[in-house]
Amino acid sequence: MKRIQYHRYGGPGEMRLEQFDLASPGAGQIAVRVKAASVNKVDWFVRNGGLKIMTRWRFPRAMGTDFAGVVEAVGPAVTRLKIGDEVLGTTPMRESGAFAEALVTSEKLAVVKPRALSFDVAACLPVVAVTAWRALSEIAHLKLGQTVFVNGCLGNVGRAAVQLAHMLGASVAGSCRGSMIDEARALGVNPVVDFKRLDAEALKGRFDVVFDTPSVLPFKLGKMLIKHNGVVIGTEPTPATMLRSRFTRRYKLVIGTQTPEVLSKVADLTATGHLQPAIGRAVPLTEAIPAIGDLELKNKPDGKLVIVMS
Repeated sequence: MKRIQYHRYGGPGEMRLEQFDLASPGAGQIAVRVKAASVNKVDWFVRNGGLKIMTRWRFPRAMGTDFAGVVEAVGPAVTRLKIGDEVLGTTPMRESGAFAEALVTSEKLAVVKPRALSFDVAACLPVVAVTAWRALSEIAHLKLGQTVFVNGCLGNVGRAAVQLAHMLGASVAGSCRGSMIDEARALGVNPVVDFKRLDAEALKGRFDVVFDTPSVLPFKLGKMLIKHNGVVIGTEPTPATMLRSRFTRRYKLVIGTQTPEVLSKVADLTATGHLQPAIGRAVPLTEAIPAIGDLELKNKPDGKLVIVMS
């Protein structure tokens, strides 16, 4: 078996495609033959050492969170899934391991893949779609007729948020790179502004929700955009944002915590056409390391980077 792993925290140069021995699934775990995996910003954030308190210093450490594949073995106490099931899901953050030919994960972090979904598309869903759903449905409680501003509306989370907001009956405005404004309009975002030229005064007090998908919008500007009872939602759990989320009702953090119920929800929405992830590039596992490094360097995703296993 091969997987992408690293032997110390650091930049893209630490990644290695190496042989490893797949552990047998324990209680409540499944072993999955991976068909496709997708890359998220959190994957290199962990590799860079951003979550050392949780991930510790045991090496080599595997990379990757989102996957789709076929169950090859089940451990004791597994009740929902069986050998041969086509599934999508995530790995636990502490272990990771989706950028591999096979992995072991908790049954709680995987669900049966709808037949209508390809493995490539299914692998794009867990982190970004669950994050967008939790932000808009569970934190903002978005309702018919409300208004949303999606900062970074053509990023992976942003694109999912735009589509889910429309499905929930909201009108959507947003920001993106100036060169991509026409694409955002085609997705139903109106008005669209260049994020480098965001004029908060012109949009003051217009929105029930501001979803700052890249977590780069200063809170002062976000507050200007929302109505009196509105909320700004961010995605990056820094000490400052965690404190702000705790002490003001006008700012909340969303964490894409996976549950079978929410993961099944976004998978079904995708299977029925309400949610359509954009795949920007698909590469085999043997070419994944330079592709991940390139994405990390540019940090301008034009759709999902998908790693396809042979």
